[in-house]
Amino acid sequence: MATPPPPRPRRSGREIQTLDEFDASLARPGGLAGLRVQSVDLTDRTFALLASSTAATVFLGCPMEPEAAAKVRADGALVFPPVPDLPFDPYRNRLYTPDELYEGVTGPGGYEATPDARSHAWFGVTRADGDVFSSMLRALHDDAVGDALDEHLAGHRVVGVMGGHAMARGTEAYAGAARLGRSLARAGYTVATGGGPGAMEAANLGAYTAPFDDPALDGALALLAKAPSFTPSVTEWARAAFAVRARLPGGGDSIGIPTWFYGHEPPNAFARHIAKYFANALREEGLLARSTAGVVFLPGAAGTVQEIFDTTTPNYYGSRGAPAPMVLVDRAHWTVRLPAWPLLETLASGRPMAAGIALVDSVDEAPAALARLAAA
Repeated sequence: MATPPPPRPRRSGREIQTLDEFDASLARPGGLAGLRVQSVDLTDRTFALLASSTAATVFLGCPMEPEAAAKVRADGALVFPPVPDLPFDPYRNRLYTPDELYEGVTGPGGYEATPDARSHAWFGVTRADGDVFSSMLRALHDDAVGDALDEHLAGHRVVGVMGGHAMARGTEAYAGAARLGRSLARAGYTVATGGGPGAMEAANLGAYTAPFDDPALDGALALLAKAPSFTPSVTEWARAAFAVRARLPGGGDSIGIPTWFYGHEPPNAFARHIAKYFANALREEGLLARSTAGVVFLPGAAGTVQEIFDTTTPNYYGSRGAPAPMVLVDRAHWTVRLPAWPLLETLASGRPMAAGIALVDSVDEAPAALARLAAA
């Protein structure tokens, strides 16, 4: 079974992200002066705000009473107030959960009523009209999500699993990707995926079932096969996933890093923590740069090919330090159908990254190949 990751380091002493941290900061010399208070509801802390110095303090999306807001501004604090009528919090101080993004999916409105769908709809409208304020809100949100992701993953051995969104539930390929996620989680890795359907969901599902006996995964696969794809109904696809989670509560941890840029790819419900971005470029960089213990590439199309070479470039130049191991799965796919392997092998020749790449025939060989590359 998986070895628990080391404890996360404490946040910077300047960042306040909970009411408990806010209350504790009141006793420090200088009070709240110079701190960054992020997405904390301060409507019940009016007296504390009136009594404490808030010079050079920054409040990001913190609800407070008008009297308190006027006082902290008079102190010289910078206040970014909550933005009404948004389907998301641009200043959020934590990662998403599936329950948060899919709130309401079991109701009569289905997926279209969820915060995830409403955020995507908002993104479509604001991206089309080019509103600079909306662009700023998206940028603030994505930066906050990136910060939360770094805090969450500190000390974890992260392995990325890449693959196509079209991989259907009920197929042997999907089952193989799920076994891969389970094996990696049991080996002590934190599985990170693009957070969407197909191969991404399968790998997150495998990590989710890692703490249970092996038959739990078989049962989950059988239940999910009743809704093979997120088309034509995201609602039924998502409800099947939540039915599995209800049958197997308290599953294992993994990360999903999806994007609203691809509205046709809803997030999967098996990543316990979700870092969802508006900007796909930030999402891609965030996923691959944080997969420092290696990346496994399952058969995919253009997106997976892009991810192979987005990983290759920093490995080739050494711009992120030691090259991250790369394992490509399915020899025929990566040498004949989409011959990325010969180019990767040629680029790696004579460079330190050459010892960190492998091509295997089946998904079940990938964990051993990754371990071998990590030990080289």
